[in-house]
Amino acid sequence: MSEYHNPVLLKESVDALIINESGIYVDCTFGGGGHSREIVSRLAEEGKLFSFDQDEDAVNNKIDDPKFELIEQNFRFLKNNLRFRLIRQVDGVLADLGVSSHQFDTPERGFSTRFDGELDMRMNQNAKLSAKTIVNEYEQEDLARIFYDYGELQGSYRLAKEIVKARAIKPIETIEELKQIFSFIPKIKENKFFAQMFQALRIEVNDEMAALKDMLTQCADVIKPGGRLVIISYHSLEDRLVKRFIKNGMFDGEPERDMYGNWYAPFKPLHSKVIIPEQDEINENPRARSAKMRIAVRNENQ
Repeated sequence: MSEYHNPVLLKESVDALIINESGIYVDCTFGGGGHSREIVSRLAEEGKLFSFDQDEDAVNNKIDDPKFELIEQNFRFLKNNLRFRLIRQVDGVLADLGVSSHQFDTPERGFSTRFDGELDMRMNQNAKLSAKTIVNEYEQEDLARIFYDYGELQGSYRLAKEIVKARAIKPIETIEELKQIFSFIPKIKENKFFAQMFQALRIEVNDEMAALKDMLTQCADVIKPGGRLVIISYHSLEDRLVKRFIKNGMFDGEPERDMYGNWYAPFKPLHSKVIIPEQDEINENPRARSAKMRIAVRNENQ
């Protein structure tokens, strides 16, 4: 097994997920298999875990156990893949969102500002859209939109303008070439700035917000009443979507209320507050510092 990363909130997430050792569970983000291995270790012989991952590198970490099956697909196709396997409902779904340390630490994948390499950022290496395509072909208005919406960057229109000006001279192909365009950013703000910009590009490349919405919506169908939904997110855009969905089953707008002012939501939160890692875990695994976990229980159908 290649090392991807230490799984974040491992015990806490699996403790929250496993309510039936003979049940059927889904790990939407297999990666290095840390969470999946822990889940499988807690299942009885008749239990089953289906794990999703679209990164072909993840296949190297496949678990050799009859209770386990790896589905090489984006988790946005959760429901269809389960139905194909004649599974209509499961006891719980876990998703540890974000980019694995393995992807960040592989320079040619283009996820990290720490290395120079081609602007890529594809989680599915067979996908057509890459970060290089975005920075060289997107209209200025579209670049500004993704920097503002997905990176929460101020002055996004100016940032987009700088890219358009630079690419008119020469295509922007590498991480270093992109960083050089913004050499005017003060050193003290550089790390945060590029983290936000790369987050915006990565989300656009992988259509992450739409995929998350698709998966959450399908969870309302595939998790049986009383089953658990456990989501670990790493930035506020994801966490807001998850929080809102758990609250009322929607991502925007207001739910329809009955004559008494009540609405039906498919899930209810198990805890009133978000769960974060203990300081000891953050010290051992810096990736955990921004993690937020939310746990929800599938309501009875009404």
